[in-house]
Amino acid sequence: MRFRSDPSQIRGSIVPVVTPFTAAGELDVDGLQQLVRWQLASGSHGISLGGSTGEPSAQTVEERTAAMRAVVDVLDDRVPFMPGTGSTKLDETMLLTGVAAEMGADAALVISPYYARPTQDGLYEWYSAVATEYPDLPIVVYNVPSRTAVDVAPETIARLRRRHANVVGVKETTKDFEHFSRVMHVAGRDTLMWSGIELLCLPLLTLGGIGFVSAVANIAPAAVAQMYEHAVRGEADKALDLHYALHPLVDLTFVETNPAPVKWVLERSGLLASGALRPPLVRPSSAAEARIVELLRAGEAILDGPPADLARRGVPEGGAPT
Repeated sequence: MRFRSDPSQIRGSIVPVVTPFTAAGELDVDGLQQLVRWQLASGSHGISLGGSTGEPSAQTVEERTAAMRAVVDVLDDRVPFMPGTGSTKLDETMLLTGVAAEMGADAALVISPYYARPTQDGLYEWYSAVATEYPDLPIVVYNVPSRTAVDVAPETIARLRRRHANVVGVKETTKDFEHFSRVMHVAGRDTLMWSGIELLCLPLLTLGGIGFVSAVANIAPAAVAQMYEHAVRGEADKALDLHYALHPLVDLTFVETNPAPVKWVLERSGLLASGALRPPLVRPSSAAEARIVELLRAGEAILDGPPADLARRGVPEGGAPT
């Protein structure tokens, strides 16, 4: 919890790691820790877990708790940890947020309750309840309307920030870039903001954002981290080079529903023993696999480590690396 007292330090590329499962469908703790070690070695600035990329809605509270513990044990407070602790149920959200606080997480990323489609007043009360229960833990609103069917309005963020000192910011996962600016305008430019939209990661920094929680960093961690580092050093051309070079890998990530393509790459790169997903998600189709390989090769120049090796050697028909 070294960064809890100053959550503005949770900046740069905060990777939303996938949650590995064994071929039998069980939580793969060893695989998760291996992924986190690779992320740290690749220069990622922090770790998130339990957001959309982590398939949280397909896991029990006990599994999500075990996954958080596995990450905490590997990180050993070297970089910030911002786990997702939200659920469709308030009691589960409270429980998971409490677990994160006790484990020493630096902030809790709380998704707006999906499926229910609450009003803005309902969202305000939901987040107020969590923030009130854990006043010493920084709370980050996770706005992802494509998954939840509700958009957390800029005015709602502003209301929460006025009432709760520990509601420190928001992860914005909306393609409406104007929304980013309006949040900063009404909630204050000291609002901490991370982009969850890959191709808006770099542009957000110009508005005052402090980083990104980008799914593509699961397969290209060094490139995503370096893009941020170039940007904050004023090396605009180098940052833009990486932004555009990431395009095919961003497209790869969403060939089918995230995280299916990412897990496919991680498995075939040898970084995961299994790319298994929990229902209702399924492995990529044959057509999707072919497109993933094409995009992987298109992004080869900025890949590093096992994914780069996979891009170079290719994947023949049937899915096994050559």
